[in-house]
Amino acid sequence: MSNPLLENYNTPFSTAPFSKIKNDHFKPAFKKAINLAKAEIEVICNNPEAPTFENTLEALEFSGQKLNSISSIFFNLNSAETSDEIQKIAQDISPMLSAFSNDITLNKKLFKRVQLVYNIKSDLNLTAEQDMLLTKKYKNFVRNGANLTKKEKSELRIIDTKLSKLKLQFGENVLAENQDFKLHLTNKDQLKGLPESTIEAAQILAKQLQKKGWIFTLDYPSYIPFMTYADSRELRKKMAKAFGAKAFRNNDNDNQQIVLDLVKLRHKRANLLGYKSHSHFVLEERMAESPENVYVFLNDLLSKAKPAAQKEFDNLSKFAKKDEIVQLEKWDSAYYSEKLKKELFDLEEEQLKPYFKLENVIEGVFTVANKLYDLNFEEIFTIDKYHKDVKTYKVTDATDNYIAILYTDFFPRKGKRNGAWMTSFKDQWKKGLENSRPHISIVCNFTKPTNTKPSLLTFNEVTTLFHEFGHALHGMLANTTYPSLSGTNVYWDFVELPSQLFENWCYEKEALSLFAKHFKTNNIIPIDLIDKIKKSSNFLEGMQTLRQLSFGILDMNWHSKNPAVIDNVKKFESQAFKNTQLFPDVKENCMSTSFSHIFQGGYSSGYYSYKWAEVLDADAFSLFLENGIFNKQIAQKFKLNILEKGGTIKPMNLYVNFRGKKPTNTALLQRAGLLKYD
Repeated sequence: MSNPLLENYNTPFSTAPFSKIKNDHFKPAFKKAINLAKAEIEVICNNPEAPTFENTLEALEFSGQKLNSISSIFFNLNSAETSDEIQKIAQDISPMLSAFSNDITLNKKLFKRVQLVYNIKSDLNLTAEQDMLLTKKYKNFVRNGANLTKKEKSELRIIDTKLSKLKLQFGENVLAENQDFKLHLTNKDQLKGLPESTIEAAQILAKQLQKKGWIFTLDYPSYIPFMTYADSRELRKKMAKAFGAKAFRNNDNDNQQIVLDLVKLRHKRANLLGYKSHSHFVLEERMAESPENVYVFLNDLLSKAKPAAQKEFDNLSKFAKKDEIVQLEKWDSAYYSEKLKKELFDLEEEQLKPYFKLENVIEGVFTVANKLYDLNFEEIFTIDKYHKDVKTYKVTDATDNYIAILYTDFFPRKGKRNGAWMTSFKDQWKKGLENSRPHISIVCNFTKPTNTKPSLLTFNEVTTLFHEFGHALHGMLANTTYPSLSGTNVYWDFVELPSQLFENWCYEKEALSLFAKHFKTNNIIPIDLIDKIKKSSNFLEGMQTLRQLSFGILDMNWHSKNPAVIDNVKKFESQAFKNTQLFPDVKENCMSTSFSHIFQGGYSSGYYSYKWAEVLDADAFSLFLENGIFNKQIAQKFKLNILEKGGTIKPMNLYVNFRGKKPTNTALLQRAGLLKYD
């Protein structure tokens, strides 16, 4: 039986042949691709010639490309279009992939060749990118057990296999919990306060499920408007408790033991490799360098944000007392924040949504990218898709050179995890005269069109789209030789700079006037609304900053200390949140059990990087503000020094090359309105 995953993709731009791929193709494809990659490694190991950069490092870098391609297709589907069958396959193949990864990093002959080249690197006249590749490959071997004893290597393999399975199970449990809850309402009075579009979407869902009335879920386009507008405090409480109790209900999807097992195995792994903690292991290869530096960074921002947050919370509590709310609870936060925003700025989210039709915002994102980087986006219909909601674009530059393929996937559905992310089906790289271009994907969960309205985004969804598109630019404009250094393959606390920087254009009149047009009249968003967006941009910023810092502190507490004594997830979490808590605790809720960023994704000991990158993005955008937000020269500097360079040079050097100096947090504190609390 032919297997499309193992063949050369005879498709436009060599894109993934989704329509030909069946689930039963994956396991045999993975097995074959692993064997092919092993054979390529054997050729390197058994090369009779002395090790060189070309016959060892470059050969290793370009080995396993078929396996990488299959992995990207499979794991992207497992996030965006999963099923019970795909999840079962994932559980079967993850240990295989973990074992294969260990086979490489624990291969004595291969490591010896890499080490020999590394030891003479000063004599090799390498380019900066070659030097970075050699250094990273060598460190990767050492940091993942190449110098361990045979017994220790065996122990490492066991730990890595367990970790790969636990991370998958964690994610599957969160997805199952998200899909398990539905708030079914049949009394129209219970809908008071909700926008018409939210009610209509809930009615459509109820009809699809053959129910009368309205159904609300924990998917963001349903959950967030419900929590923001529903007048019924009891129903908001019910929704909030369900959201906060995900994988914390002592049922089959409970993640408490998985969290404890994950942090203990990560710590054990770090100790085995000679590190004090998982955070010490991770942060050695980050801009922050150490847990101590991260805590200094977080605590410095905390000292600025906490007084502001407390004042904002007191003001919000006082405002809610008008409705006889004695104690402000978590399920009151979005509801009264929206009402207070309306009172202070004469602005509410529903006023803005008609100006943010999804198609117009997409066109706006493309236009901003064109004005900054001369990119053009043409929707094409010859590329295979994994779901009918997906759209595909060919990206070209000003002289019609092919730059990238872009996939967009914007609506929630069964089998798609919550949130928003950018990913790739293929990295960029160069070989010989070929500059092989990337295939990039943006996945979000926005409000679906209804029978009477198109998809109208909240302003928060607009910034989310710009954020993910900033990541996409990092991937699409990549221009490096080696795939492992290309695009977003950078230090984790640098990866959010392009994404968070791009969000800034959402707040600027010059950018908004390009795409913020009323979906019925096509009138450009009024200047008074733009002014209100600007004025309200740091509304409750202290509380938002405190919230982000609390997540960063929780992450660091889980991973920078010995977790051996931790036996209660909720108790540990409550202790971590103690210094950042504003709202009363909800005993039925626990964040850690659904904190996918750190327990399933790649953010363990890295959640602080969102705030870290905010310092960089505020400092970087201040240069645009001084010289014009569409200043081509500055955009070109950002493109050449950051977007194209990937991980070929240390991030601080890249940043200084762009900005001319190291960043300070002044611009961030000014933007957030926190300087007065300094």
